[in-house]
Amino acid sequence: MNIEHHKFREFILLIAVDPIIGDDLTCCSVNKTKLIRSKPKLTDRCFRMVYKLLMLTHSAGFRHDYLPTARETVRDLGCASGKFQTLDTEDCSLINAKSLNEFSALLFATTGELPMDEDQKRSLMEFVRDGGAFIGVHNATDTFYKFAEYGEMLGGYFQAHPWTQDVTAIVEDRTHPATKHLPKTFKVKEEVYTFKNWSREKTHVLISLDNASVDLSKGTRQDNDYALCWCHTYGEGRVFYTGFGHFKEIWAEEWLRKHLLNGILWAMKLTE
Repeated sequence: MNIEHHKFREFILLIAVDPIIGDDLTCCSVNKTKLIRSKPKLTDRCFRMVYKLLMLTHSAGFRHDYLPTARETVRDLGCASGKFQTLDTEDCSLINAKSLNEFSALLFATTGELPMDEDQKRSLMEFVRDGGAFIGVHNATDTFYKFAEYGEMLGGYFQAHPWTQDVTAIVEDRTHPATKHLPKTFKVKEEVYTFKNWSREKTHVLISLDNASVDLSKGTRQDNDYALCWCHTYGEGRVFYTGFGHFKEIWAEEWLRKHLLNGILWAMKLTE
């Protein structure tokens, strides 16, 4: 078998399961240098391409209590879709050129000035510019304030959260994979972030806040432009950010699961 070697390695997952008794056989993730074995429990035969996603949940600032739920959800989304495997970690040392060569996507649910040296920061930016996927969830914008290129890549920085309440969200683009399942407007309980160093001129807004659903006097932007989700390209890579996720309960809601899954797949260039 000839397996083409890409910078972002594609892992071939071969599972043989007896369809009658359900006994699982060995699952092999194969690349040019190693064979990794695990014991999945699946109920049918499949042969599929699996990509790897690295989920970083290091909290150098405020630590959100939704993180364990988010880690479980992202692992489940990858497994259930059959599209990617997830390695979730708080270990920032994995952000380096050698390790990143193993992954197709990075997902940050982080806060504060992460403990990374300049080489690691450069590797992070090169990963995205060279075609890797970057997904930011909620507090990813509350990260790396002293690393301006990160904010430029992501689209902006957290400024404040003046509204923690039920709000109305407006879906501005109902054709994007992450939003096409959503109605034109919907109500959601969320800790709404406002952003600095952010402009819709630099990104593509998918969901925004209905200003009529909040007390605008608490806002932080003169233009009253409050995005909740956006996406854009950065070099050859794709960036997807969603501001949803503060409350643990939201991670079990089907709309959020579809929203995040399809945002990840879009960033990984697995759906358009």
